[in-house]
Amino acid sequence: MKDVIKVSTVAFNAKWGEKERNLNRMAGYIETAASEGSNIIIFPEMGLTGYDDEEDKPKPEKMQYKLAETVPGKSSEVIAELTKKLGIYAVFGLPERDPDDESKIYNAACVCGPDGIVGSYHKIHLPYPEPHWASRGTAPFIFDTEWGPIGLGICYDTYSFPELMRYYAAKGCRLYINCTALAKCHGIAMGSATLEAGCITNQIYIVSSNLAGKDLYNVFWGGSNIIGPSTNVWEAEYFAGYPFTDPRAIQNKMYTAVIDLALASREIFEPNELINGATDFRPDIYKELMEDLLKDPKFRKKECGSN
Repeated sequence: MKDVIKVSTVAFNAKWGEKERNLNRMAGYIETAASEGSNIIIFPEMGLTGYDDEEDKPKPEKMQYKLAETVPGKSSEVIAELTKKLGIYAVFGLPERDPDDESKIYNAACVCGPDGIVGSYHKIHLPYPEPHWASRGTAPFIFDTEWGPIGLGICYDTYSFPELMRYYAAKGCRLYINCTALAKCHGIAMGSATLEAGCITNQIYIVSSNLAGKDLYNVFWGGSNIIGPSTNVWEAEYFAGYPFTDPRAIQNKMYTAVIDLALASREIFEPNELINGATDFRPDIYKELMEDLLKDPKFRKKECGSN
């Protein structure tokens, strides 16, 4: 397994509703990243189409519904042909249509690589206003590479539900991808604070790609970045890009860094001789806690399921 990887991430000003234009621009970034030796490039949540919801329209008339595609589909196949040709991984956000139920749309992130389409992740946690058009995903997504397994989450999954990143880290992921659409209306604390905390508590590298600038009506922070464990104990280091609220972060720009995944410590997930070979991580106890919650009427199965 390789340790050193070159990563690119794009603060991307997606043009709302202009799928072909956005796809062409992403292709250009992929070609440029590959020419600079990058092994993987990340684009934002809903980067293919733009994010903002027209709340006054019924679901069949919404942009996300009308522009949704299956995976494999037209756009993912275009990206896959490029990643096969260039030998690079690319991750991008899109509204994905369920092939078995065309009325069901997911807020998704598609992964393409040197062998073509790898698959897609469906966002598990949907904040307002996404339930107006999207259905909740039900499964994590890990894809295998020469650098080991890589985990994928989308925005709200990352900032408000640390369980997903912790699961990926425990499964051996040293790199976590966060495709995001974090807008200025979301405030100044949610993004960078939670990413830095996730990096520190899981000892994992995180690469985020955010929308940048105005969408339909929201203004997005930008702030695409690559962060990871610091040689200063219990700190996170920015290897490329900026925190979300940095004034420079809003520019449409690609950031690239070479990172050494060997520095992603596995200590809390590894056997500890001082506790008879057990790990500091205690999934046996956490399972009991979650099972207890599921018995609570507030968290009955109907409310926890997908919809």
